[in-house]
Amino acid sequence: MSRRGRFITLEGGEGVGKSTNLAWVADHLSARGLEVVRTREPGGTPRAEAIRSLLLDPADEEPLDVDAELLLVFAARAQHLARVVRPALERGAWVVCDRFTDATFAYQGGGRGIAAARIAELEAFVQQGLQPDLTLLLDMPMAAAQRRLEGRLDRDGGARDRFERERGAFFEAVRRAYLARAAEAPRRIAVVDADRPLAQVQAELARRLDACLERWG
Repeated sequence: MSRRGRFITLEGGEGVGKSTNLAWVADHLSARGLEVVRTREPGGTPRAEAIRSLLLDPADEEPLDVDAELLLVFAARAQHLARVVRPALERGAWVVCDRFTDATFAYQGGGRGIAAARIAELEAFVQQGLQPDLTLLLDMPMAAAQRRLEGRLDRDGGARDRFERERGAFFEAVRRAYLARAAEAPRRIAVVDADRPLAQVQAELARRLDACLERWG
């Protein structure tokens, strides 16, 4: 029986550099001879990606109810866990995921105002105790993150999705909720100052990851 793999998540608001650093983290672990599964939420499977498209669609014809949004997030998560995350962990692979349930507490909890107790009920039902072994929370002031987001959209020619169109107060609430989660779980969630040159951010990520590799054996 192979040893269970490890589950690492990257979290943070829009524009903090999760996509770039997720790829870097996966490469850092692969270079140490580990099997790494790189994935994201919502999404990670064809059906979960279809749910992601519903969640991000900015169409105004039918506004998405906040409870429907929350349930869609967990529906995608249930499919993702069943098809990708749990099988990978069971065979001993390391899963590196762009967002997980901390994002739900931040976006649907902090941003939308849904009670944490309601989110926790769905968390218990869907995850059955599964939690990340390590969460790397990329944090930076909202205004700086928004400038980065605008620069990326201008460079890539993309349009803002449904969440990216929210106002500053929404993102401030998301950031506060993330930092509150980190304060409640300091052994699992490592806050990384993302408002620095990329090389400095990745040097800190390397220190955090290597310390965990040594601790976990």
